[in-house]
Amino acid sequence: MKFRLLLVLFILPLLSSSKIDFEHYFRNESMRFDFLLGGNSIEEKVYPEQIKKEPFWGGSETNLADPFNYGNYRFRIFDEKSDSLIFCKGFSTLFEEWQSTAEAKIKDKTFYQTAIFPFPKNKIRLEIDSRQRDGNFKTIFKSAIDPANYFILNEKPAKFETFSILENGKPENKVDIVILAEGYTASEMEKFKDDAKRVTKYLFEEEPFKSEKEKFNVRAVLTPSLESGTDIPGENIYKNTCFNSTFYTFDVSRYLTTSDMRPILDAAANVPYDQIYVLVNTERYGGGGFYNFVSVCTADNELTKEVFIHEFGHGFAGLGDEYYNSQVAYEDFYNLKIEPWEPNLTTLVNFDSKWKNMIEDNVEIPTPRNVKYNNTVGVFEGGGYMSKGIYSPFIDCRMKSNNPKKFCPVCIESIKKVIQFYTE
Repeated sequence: MKFRLLLVLFILPLLSSSKIDFEHYFRNESMRFDFLLGGNSIEEKVYPEQIKKEPFWGGSETNLADPFNYGNYRFRIFDEKSDSLIFCKGFSTLFEEWQSTAEAKIKDKTFYQTAIFPFPKNKIRLEIDSRQRDGNFKTIFKSAIDPANYFILNEKPAKFETFSILENGKPENKVDIVILAEGYTASEMEKFKDDAKRVTKYLFEEEPFKSEKEKFNVRAVLTPSLESGTDIPGENIYKNTCFNSTFYTFDVSRYLTTSDMRPILDAAANVPYDQIYVLVNTERYGGGGFYNFVSVCTADNELTKEVFIHEFGHGFAGLGDEYYNSQVAYEDFYNLKIEPWEPNLTTLVNFDSKWKNMIEDNVEIPTPRNVKYNNTVGVFEGGGYMSKGIYSPFIDCRMKSNNPKKFCPVCIESIKKVIQFYTE
């Protein structure tokens, strides 16, 4: 009996860490399930839009099950025959931010979303899950998908000129970033090329990207707009652009986003990618980033470097905002009774799961915000748009303000883990 128990205890870790066989379940192409995510402050629903076959799969072929548990949503793919989980990925959306605004209490709204995964060889089940207020996931949508269904769109992507900024190897072994031109006219494409090269240079001047540069590919897609610039509704400025980007998201003047994701996804399909970055042709300050969905930044502001890297911290690594004294539209965005999923924020409800092992024994918890603890990993109250009840690991960091020249050690370690997931 003891031998059997020991055998079970030995085998269980092996099963839990076993790799999903990419060649058995998938083709080296992508399936794109587009949907509308809609509702209000207390309700949400998925409305399917379309399913498309796309020519490239840019992600890993070995790490197919997201281990991080990040994001306010996730989607999971199950093999129909065996009911085995064969792919899963967490993500965040503009919708869940909107849900925490005052507007969501009085009206309904929808946002365009997508779930992209390797194209399956056999029938699958797609499940989309929403993280609830208590931190647990709830399945809000299920759909059986037959990859042989002739209603799955098999169109060639609209062709745009592409160019490579950084090429280090095969997509399945690298983090693949695609940069899209927004608000650049056809006559401004040379400017876009220069801007895309410049922001790429910014990213790899900073750790941990500098040390991990050989693990990245960066490509750009030349997507011309009819007009130059972007919408600034608060100043009655409107531009006809490729992706309909806009400032004043949720009536916050610096918040630059786009909810017109279909043309963004269609343009990105010209290259293999893991992360989409929309570069907007304006000198104005602003940006936005959403975990495993899209990042947005302006090209010509004096703080473009800082914002570009900050937003990529959101989009790529799931890092949370550490500031708490800037204008936002959210109301009670975090539940202080649970641990936030972002790796650089804590409510101390389950601090063992965060950066506790990176704190020296002589550092107070919580840690006072004074000069004694400058450049020290601690637990500083304030973060996640709230001055009380949420804590961050450093007095100042790339995720808190534009003043520091780098990420803090906790954010650096978090980013490294995500890079490793994509490349090993």
